[in-house]
Amino acid sequence: MKKVAFICVHNSCRSQIAEALGKHFASDVFESFSAGTQTKPQISPDAVRLMKKLYGIDMEQTQHSKTFGDIPCPDIAISMGCDVGCPYIGREFDENWGLPDPTGESDEVFIEVIEKIKDNILKLKERLSA
Repeated sequence: MKKVAFICVHNSCRSQIAEALGKHFASDVFESFSAGTQTKPQISPDAVRLMKKLYGIDMEQTQHSKTFGDIPCPDIAISMGCDVGCPYIGREFDENWGLPDPTGESDEVFIEVIEKIKDNILKLKERLSA
């Protein structure tokens, strides 16, 4: 089974959402991991709250902020978006999803980003299943 790593700088919001949604929707096709070049003491409270509300996923119970060296070597590395500075992980990214960081934004903006991540996860699942 392929290992997919979702990468952000801080591994506290978009990449954590992608890991959770990957595990939720695509664990039969690929393993999901997230990491950053830096860590934060906690996952974004807004991401945690909205993922519980939308999908019943409690990221605080199953995930923590980690760096690229803390996860297995991925087959596929996906950047969540370089608007905050693209981290270097020792190789090129296979994809850049180009998602804006919703930290500090309204719930509507957060939900829009979550739904885009979900759509991308489902498309990736479809491609890897073919």
